[in-house]
Amino acid sequence: TDEIMQQEIRPLVAVDIIEQLHRQFAILSGKKLLVMTLCDSLGDILELSPCNPAHLFHLFCSLEAASIGFIIIIDRRRDKWSAVKASLTRIAGAFPGNLQLVFVLRPSRFIQRAIADIGIKLYRDDFKMKVPIIMLNSVSDLHGYIDKSQLTRELGGTLEYGHSQWIHHRTAIENFAMTVKTTAQMLQSFGTDLAETELPNDVQCTEELLSSHTEHHSKLKDELKLAVKQGATLLTCIREPVTRSANSKLSPDELENVATVERLLAQLDETEKAFDQFWTKHHLKLEQCLQLRHFEHDFREVKLTLDNLMETQAGFADIGDSVTRVENLLKEQKHLEEKGQEPLEKAQSLALHGEQLIQNNHYAVDSIRPKCVELRRICDDFTNETKKKYDILGKSLELHKQLDKASQWCEAGIYLLASQAVDKCQSQEGAETALVEIEKFLITAKEHQLSNPKEFYNQFDMILTPEIKANAQRIVQKLEDVQEMFDKRQVSLKKLAAKQTRPVQPVAPHPESSPKRASPKITRPAAVEYLGQFCDAPRRGPAAQNGNYALVQGLIEKCISKSQGHIINELIETERVYVEELQSIIEGYASEMDNPNLVHLIPSALQNKKEILFGNLPEIYYFHNRIFLKEIENCIENPELLARCFLKRKEDLQIYEKYCQNKPRSEALWRQCGDSIFFQECQRKLDHKLSLDAYLLKPVQRITKYQLLLKEMLKCSKNSEGTAELEEALATVLDIIKSVNDSMHQIAITGYEGDVSELGKLLMQGSFNVWTDHKKGHNKVKDLARFKPMQRHLFLYTKMLLFCKKREENTDGHEKTASYSFKNSLKMSTVGITENVKGDNKKFEIWYNGREEVYIIQASSVELKNTWISEIRKVLTGQLEACR
Repeated sequence: TDEIMQQEIRPLVAVDIIEQLHRQFAILSGKKLLVMTLCDSLGDILELSPCNPAHLFHLFCSLEAASIGFIIIIDRRRDKWSAVKASLTRIAGAFPGNLQLVFVLRPSRFIQRAIADIGIKLYRDDFKMKVPIIMLNSVSDLHGYIDKSQLTRELGGTLEYGHSQWIHHRTAIENFAMTVKTTAQMLQSFGTDLAETELPNDVQCTEELLSSHTEHHSKLKDELKLAVKQGATLLTCIREPVTRSANSKLSPDELENVATVERLLAQLDETEKAFDQFWTKHHLKLEQCLQLRHFEHDFREVKLTLDNLMETQAGFADIGDSVTRVENLLKEQKHLEEKGQEPLEKAQSLALHGEQLIQNNHYAVDSIRPKCVELRRICDDFTNETKKKYDILGKSLELHKQLDKASQWCEAGIYLLASQAVDKCQSQEGAETALVEIEKFLITAKEHQLSNPKEFYNQFDMILTPEIKANAQRIVQKLEDVQEMFDKRQVSLKKLAAKQTRPVQPVAPHPESSPKRASPKITRPAAVEYLGQFCDAPRRGPAAQNGNYALVQGLIEKCISKSQGHIINELIETERVYVEELQSIIEGYASEMDNPNLVHLIPSALQNKKEILFGNLPEIYYFHNRIFLKEIENCIENPELLARCFLKRKEDLQIYEKYCQNKPRSEALWRQCGDSIFFQECQRKLDHKLSLDAYLLKPVQRITKYQLLLKEMLKCSKNSEGTAELEEALATVLDIIKSVNDSMHQIAITGYEGDVSELGKLLMQGSFNVWTDHKKGHNKVKDLARFKPMQRHLFLYTKMLLFCKKREENTDGHEKTASYSFKNSLKMSTVGITENVKGDNKKFEIWYNGREEVYIIQASSVELKNTWISEIRKVLTGQLEACR
């Protein structure tokens, strides 16, 4: 196992042989050559130690130091020849260093010294040493070979050496090294745990995770501080002699110990910096996750409140049937507006907070931005709907006030007629006075401001409910009845006034001398005219009813016909201008590139690249000039034929797809050559205010203009003949625009080794969040250091589903251009789909080879998800039917 292997190769440390070290069996010194003094107990140590002699050797000396070379001094002054022989034999067989010379201090006793002299001669070859062995009689003889500064006091030298201090420092350094290693392993283990942590989906769990990780991080930082403190203390302890006395110097062992501790401290510092850097990123990620969960939680609460508010507002449909009722409704609307003020402010504040998160480079921008847009949309919808409600109620209040005035006028008229005494009207003066009163009263009808039917329709169309119409009809009838009463009273009074004023003369007066007075015929009040013409209620008979209804319907149809004609004229006029512009581009620029007089002005980068710059513009011009313009000109008298033109030319309009696919290449070439004198000269001749690149955008603008004009036509022809064809024509143009847009994205795919044209028709394309789950162990994705999902742009073909990564690059300071780097593909013949994923109604699954690979796809909205699922289902169903 790994643990056993680690134990076998673990280097020897001082604590392993602490008892042997206390017996001081060897001393290492020297500069140019290392001098190892082997003491009396070496033989016993080598015999008793369980360690390999090489391990024992490396405990004292590094490999770099060992490469200098060794001189060994064997001190056997107080020993026997047998000990000398055993030491030499052991060194010859097991010493792993670069041995240069061996000195042997003979036993001091005479007999043992004589035996040693004889033995060294007899057994020299048995020792198998390739270096000289010098036998010395005394320490003074040794001083002739080795400087006293390299020898300890036991050998008559001056080298200061404290064995207990060496053991203390050695064990302390090894202990500190183990602490550094353990601390680094703890940090690495914690970092691995952090990298494999999945971010929670709720506020509480995220707060708990952040608290747990922060607490663990604090503990590890405390461990780091303790380790640094341990190293600093050890360093101070080793340097203590120098600190205590300025004249003191550290020994080579102490200097090496200082370097070792400093190296370990530096390693600890690097480890801490790397850990702090990783923790900073992870902590930021957790804080952003917590911000996101709070934002999502607040979003759900605010959206629920706003949805309830919108639902309440939608149910607020009553527009009132009287002035009092409308005024009460206005108060209720005001109350609802005030009630919605706080949720709207919260929504706006939350949207602003979301935008601040985006500006602060939050990792979940793609999740936050749609929610901000949604909040602002709901706020705008509520505000606009509130304004619309106020407008409607305002109109309703104005209408009911006018109806009330008309009703009050009728009541006042009836009172006036009732107040005129019959006996007073029998005289001339009384009759004339009554007539003046009636005429003055009838003039007040103008104060009602009741205009003609068309103006009334435009003013009150949005609030003319059946109940309001019925009320208006009653008032109309009342107005007519009162008017009829006034007419009869006026006729009677005029007769009485005429009888009283006729002079008794035998001769009739000349006509020119007759007194002139106003015509007795009084026009009907405007109230009767405008309400009577507009309302379609029965009045005095069916003829009047049908006449009024026909009048209103005629006005409506006339307006619709006029609007359609205006749109047709606009379409034809703009089409003619478009064709003229295409012609000017082809003749004024494209053809001039072949003009010998201007060839010298064309930049070299533009040579033989006319097709790249202009694409299939001549093909587009030919189609519009020869075919499409003439066909839509035939629709002036018959607007209903317009839809058929678009349906008939559906395939021809696909030429725009080819043009738009070439547009990026054209723009790149223009950026390279657009400032050339050739284009300036062509623009001057054409007297164009804009440069060529603006005119090369015309085809892109034109194809989108058609759908706007068709939408306007639909507005004018709702529920009328030809509406279905217009809707189909609009769908056709929108499909062409979608196809053009999809193809523009498709040509930006990079890295796909196959031919995309062999993948079938491109059905859908769009950006999604994608998670992967591979069941195979060696392929299982564990890169959880990235807490957010992969951002992928999907291309759905009939035969294949491509996964790409969107990249945006600035092109020479211009707008960012998008490209799609190919990442993966799935054959549609081997995939399955799961429409719903628990916990998120915007997610669905696409799985491969019996769920061996599962791709979790998250759309930006439920509608987009359903659209994709529908298209994928169609592909799978089509494949199933093909197999049958």
